Amino acid sequence: MDNYVIEMGKLAKKASYELNKLDKKKKNEILLTISEGLLKEKEIIFSENEKDVENGKNNNLSNAMVDRLIINEKRLISMSEGLITMASLEDPIGEVLNGFTADSGLNISKVRVPIGVIGMIYESRPNVTVDAMGLAFKSGNAIILRGGSEAIHSNRILMKIINKYGIEAGLPIGACQLIEKTDRKYVKDLITMNDYVDVVIPRGGKGLKKRIVSDSTVPTIITGSGLCHMFVDNEYDLNNGVDIVINAKVQRPGVCNAIETLLVHKSYAAKFLPVVIKELQNQGVEVVGCKETIKYVENIEKATEEDFDTEYLDLKISVKVVEDIDDAIKHINKHTTNHSESILTNNYENAERFLNEIDASTVYVNASTRFTDGGEFGFGGEIGISTQKLHARGPMGLKELTTYKYLVRGNGQIRN
Repeated sequence: MDNYVIEMGKLAKKASYELNKLDKKKKNEILLTISEGLLKEKEIIFSENEKDVENGKNNNLSNAMVDRLIINEKRLISMSEGLITMASLEDPIGEVLNGFTADSGLNISKVRVPIGVIGMIYESRPNVTVDAMGLAFKSGNAIILRGGSEAIHSNRILMKIINKYGIEAGLPIGACQLIEKTDRKYVKDLITMNDYVDVVIPRGGKGLKKRIVSDSTVPTIITGSGLCHMFVDNEYDLNNGVDIVINAKVQRPGVCNAIETLLVHKSYAAKFLPVVIKELQNQGVEVVGCKETIKYVENIEKATEEDFDTEYLDLKISVKVVEDIDDAIKHINKHTTNHSESILTNNYENAERFLNEIDASTVYVNASTRFTDGGEFGFGGEIGISTQKLHARGPMGLKELTTYKYLVRGNGQIRN
């Protein structure tokens, strides 16, 4: 194991103990100082980010993937405001989850505490650097970040600014670090550093997650991959339905909560499909469909089985005509990555069935899947969207970055 990462681990572990000494007011002051620093240093941030954007274009990344890299004025303000929101949120550390007196007379409290040191591996989006730092710090955790090589210039400058303003305000040295070396061997070192790292959170595509789960010896929380579906039930409002589908696919196609598959009830297909597919194509979306879909819309290619298992992260969508809600639920539960799924329906019973029977972290009725986001949920951001079931599920905010311990107060008890 490379000493470069070991030293980061040692610093992070030490910082995690120092973080326990910071009171809530001090933590909020540090977050607000970093928030201001990001805006003060915006010109150098834009300059460094432009290097990543240009490299992405030169390396033939898709437009959607290049979009993930961009830090513009609006996105930088959003990153800064995210830290302000985090500072305004209730600090979860020290919350008493339960308290009772045992038969022995012992006073036992179950109290929320930080996890300790988080190792996070992520791809593309440099705003994650700021979101992850803020959430980890507010919840009392140290964090070691390893972003994708495609965003290295952006991540480096963001981390430099975070530590410049944060340490001056009282952020413990080592509380937030970035692995700046892009060789993959440093990922392997991070995810096997059990003496210093308490949990690993990979945030990215299927390949990244598979590699981390296979190689990690540190407990792992799976996040990111989003093969999201939208099912349009019989006779849902045409115009509103088209608007929701377009938003869920087109607004930001390169993110994990954009839909990749559209399912349409067979009795509504003739009316809905020609309109929605025309609008998708007008928006630059490549549409592939099942053989039933092609009966209603001729100028599209036939979808393969592989299409229905593909997270495109681009302006492409698979369309399938289904028999009924049972067929839709069956298809989704077979192909889902357990991220976000939505039904558009005027039928209350179908809505409730969909909510209860779909196995995903976030399930919607009559809304775009694009709302699966820590900021939209009022968390100030998220460190990832957990698609597993243990410890955390869905957008991971402050409370999802904590664990608990029991505090036991006695007056001389011994066990018989």
